[in-house]
Amino acid sequence: MTITLGISAFYHDSAATLVVDGKIVAAAQEERFSRIRHDPGFPRKAIEYVLRNAGINLADVDHVAYYEDPALKFRRVLSTAAVAGLSAARTYAPVLGEWLSTKRRMDREVVRHLRAMGDRDGRRIEVHGHHESHAASAFFPSPFESAAILCIDSVGEWATTTIWHGRPEGIKLVAELSFPHSLGLLYSAFTYFCGFKVDSGEYKLMGLAPYGKPHYVDTILSHLIDVKPDGSFRLDWTKFEFIKGQVMTGDAFEQLFGGPRRLPEAPLTDREFDLAASVQKVTEIVVSRLAKTARELTGETALCMAGGVALNCVANGVISRERIFDRLWVQPAAGDAGGSLGAALLTDRKYRGVASRELPAGVRDGMSGALLGPEYSEEQIRDELEACGAVFHRLSPEELDQRVSTSIEDGGVIGWFQGRMEFGPRSLGSRSILGDPRRSDTQSNMNLRIKFRESFRPFAPVVLEEKAADYFDIVEESPYMLVVSPIATGIRKAIPQESARLTGIDLLKLVRSDLPAITHVDFSARVQTVDRERNPRFRALLEHFYQRSGCPVLVNTSFNVRGEPIVNTPFEAYRCFMRTNMDVLAIGDFYLDKSEQPQFEEAVDWRETVPLD
Repeated sequence: MTITLGISAFYHDSAATLVVDGKIVAAAQEERFSRIRHDPGFPRKAIEYVLRNAGINLADVDHVAYYEDPALKFRRVLSTAAVAGLSAARTYAPVLGEWLSTKRRMDREVVRHLRAMGDRDGRRIEVHGHHESHAASAFFPSPFESAAILCIDSVGEWATTTIWHGRPEGIKLVAELSFPHSLGLLYSAFTYFCGFKVDSGEYKLMGLAPYGKPHYVDTILSHLIDVKPDGSFRLDWTKFEFIKGQVMTGDAFEQLFGGPRRLPEAPLTDREFDLAASVQKVTEIVVSRLAKTARELTGETALCMAGGVALNCVANGVISRERIFDRLWVQPAAGDAGGSLGAALLTDRKYRGVASRELPAGVRDGMSGALLGPEYSEEQIRDELEACGAVFHRLSPEELDQRVSTSIEDGGVIGWFQGRMEFGPRSLGSRSILGDPRRSDTQSNMNLRIKFRESFRPFAPVVLEEKAADYFDIVEESPYMLVVSPIATGIRKAIPQESARLTGIDLLKLVRSDLPAITHVDFSARVQTVDRERNPRFRALLEHFYQRSGCPVLVNTSFNVRGEPIVNTPFEAYRCFMRTNMDVLAIGDFYLDKSEQPQFEEAVDWRETVPLD
């Protein structure tokens, strides 16, 4: 038996993954334990979890893999500092100090941290390239014997965009674009300019795009990025400020786009709507062309994707609908957290001498529905609820589903906490907040009274896999909520002529389909299809709701409030339930009604302790 621990750390979304003889046994992000969103620190608690899950100690681990090459990354940092020049010396001085002291030998830092956890002497760290780790995470757990692989992010060591060819014997690099020419950095620059957090708020920009018009596409293509027919591109990096290391944009953006950047939390204007629509359109153009090139270079009919830009589910939907490939599979932990998984798989295959595909027959993919995190026994749940003074009822699964479905039909919002926590940024039916998609007030109610976030943010539908085509223009399964699809024509509603002139946030006033809570203003939805194999417990609830209501769709959003990581423990679930206007908490076999709970008091207002995302 070969046991491999994969680690990603020290930038953002630190995580740990345990692989045993090619099987992904457990994986989790550090943020879920530390409660620090996008925690970049050493993933000690995530490591402790994956080891505990397997019933082993660190000394039992055969190999440890790290998700990028720190020496190569150090050379990029040095080169960037040299290009930035004296004007950025104050910014780069502490950065270079960190690299000279520890970061250029991050493998030694990993060993030091592991030793502090009680690891054995003589540990050697296997180092893999950042994009190589992304590519491995995308291909090896995928359903495909062979496939093209497309990885796009801000930057790894040097690479920002790579195309790989995945075969049973391994992955091979086919094409590469390097820093500073980065589609991820282009998107992050607009995230920053529109007043959102870089490496956190990009999904907000994507959600904002349908409210605007792509008026700035030509400006972006003429002044910021030169895109070739094959999807390769070059940024005019002199128009950006990220080379200097402090901010993403400056005077050049202000001149191009009519004034200073929007300040965080300031009111949104038509400019931000249109900027979001424009950079999203440019992103779709580039990603589509890159996908076509990946097919031409590899000759494959299936595509795997990873990297932060692979979380742009709108662009993924373009690839899917254009039928550039017959099949598309996106790694659910496509960002840096998934690098721990890819690095572990690469090392596992190396030391076991594997040169073939190992996906068991009848298994759809190797991710186990992304349900790779901690789970809690009924005794553990009961103990934590009792410690909170909670009032609860233990029910059979069938009784629980019946009461949850009834509450949803009555307009209730449900905290749903079942089984193993998801790995990656999406809640997929284990740590979820659920509601009725047919109610026109569900979106605003969940955004403003449950999640405490911006009203423009859309919610995702979950749908029984075999019913998806009745409600969405979807061409393949979407189990990980990573593809946006149009709402089916049959459930759309006509827009009254007097409402056609509405713009911006006013577009939210219009009911666009029979499922208004999950229909975005451009008649789209980020669909999750639910099958029996990946998450049978969630599937059972959805089937019960369908039998009761005739609707095979629910609203599904992550079990957290704005700025907070998704809940991990029963206590965190109860605390989030009590902090918000959720009506019911269904946790394991326990049913909690908000009206029956004692007053829940905290020493300080939690909104002051959770930073905005």
